[in-house]
Amino acid sequence: MSEKDVLAQRFEEHRTHLRAVAYRMLGSLSEAEDAVQEAWIKLSRSDADAVDNLGGWLTTVVGRVCLDMLRSRTTRREDPLHDEDGQVRLPDPVVSRADGLDPEQEILLADSVGIALMVVLETLSPAERLSFVLHDMFAVPFDEIAPVLGRTPATTRQLASRARRRVQGGAPAADTDPTRLREVVDAFLAAARGGDFDALVAILDPEVVARSDGGTLLPSVLRRGAAEVATQAITFARFAEAGHPALVNGTPGVVSMSQGRPLSVMAFTVVDGKITAIDILTDPERLARIDLSAIGD
Repeated sequence: MSEKDVLAQRFEEHRTHLRAVAYRMLGSLSEAEDAVQEAWIKLSRSDADAVDNLGGWLTTVVGRVCLDMLRSRTTRREDPLHDEDGQVRLPDPVVSRADGLDPEQEILLADSVGIALMVVLETLSPAERLSFVLHDMFAVPFDEIAPVLGRTPATTRQLASRARRRVQGGAPAADTDPTRLREVVDAFLAAARGGDFDALVAILDPEVVARSDGGTLLPSVLRRGAAEVATQAITFARFAEAGHPALVNGTPGVVSMSQGRPLSVMAFTVVDGKITAIDILTDPERLARIDLSAIGD
């Protein structure tokens, strides 16, 4: 086996971890793959023998690549619900069978990285996001993050602290019992299918937010408040009718299918038994890139 083959093998041992870092940084599965591939290119051009801790080195390299990618985006979305054209833009969902995640998905979604958390991460500046993701999610010391940002460790710590407050305020601790969560989601679907407005309002938080990302081909929808979201759910009951149980970012959600074609992926955030957020991806282009073959027909 050549030296390059050995190096490639060592890199592959870290690939899933690096994808997890990049996904949290970018909110895009395809961009995360690009960032990981860029890290491999950088490694293959480096003196790997001089690297004492390959995993740590690769983590910071991926962080730097993602930082550059974030900075190259045209605008920073202060409001995570809209992009520069006013369209709702949701992070990519990670979809799996209702009965469990595969090993790679378990690593990708460790620390309960739900869609609600990913939405809040979109509100952070690139430097805040890097500091928070690397330190709080992957335990990278601040003195290793600081050189990536060109800041001091003390400033990097402040960036992470500011990001942490934003995350805690924007993504409060959600319910985690999968059985109870599935019951809540199933109750929502049953009420939507039956056109039961009162039952929908009863299971929705009064301040619930429903976000639908249709991409460039379909209109985006943003609804706030239990009454408005319940009305919208009844209007689009066809998605509930075609719904199949799935895990969306590790928690019970719904994939709507018609003749083998995906119509939507729905993620739910539940706090104290009430649905506080519904995030719906209806963008045909992005849905086509998600492997939903195991979900249902």
